[in-house]
Amino acid sequence: MKIVRVFTGDDGESHFEDVTPEEMTSIVNRLGSGDITLGLRPSPSFSDYHNAPRRQYVVNLSGTAEFEAADGTKVQMEPGDILVAEDLTGHGHIARSLGDTPRASLAVPLAEPS
Repeated sequence: MKIVRVFTGDDGESHFEDVTPEEMTSIVNRLGSGDITLGLRPSPSFSDYHNAPRRQYVVNLSGTAEFEAADGTKVQMEPGDILVAEDLTGHGHIARSLGDTPRASLAVPLAEPS
């Protein structure tokens, strides 16, 4: 299982960092307000630069997702992998669904870090 955080750096760009399972246990305890949503995207698909709509973690359930930062860094996520999306400002990131399998994901809102 891969856990990756996307966040806005001091330069206004989105960056990725790996999250350990131990770190993820404290993140999931920061449950925020709002709906838990189930998303389904066709594959292949492309979503140009955008920011996360809220602090959330997204569990990839099916299909392959690829996220890209402005510096060209790409992260691929398979079923069971988790993206912690916290780039609420700045340039944002690109999202793609790869292959032929539609991408299903579960998004859970997070509260602000304490």
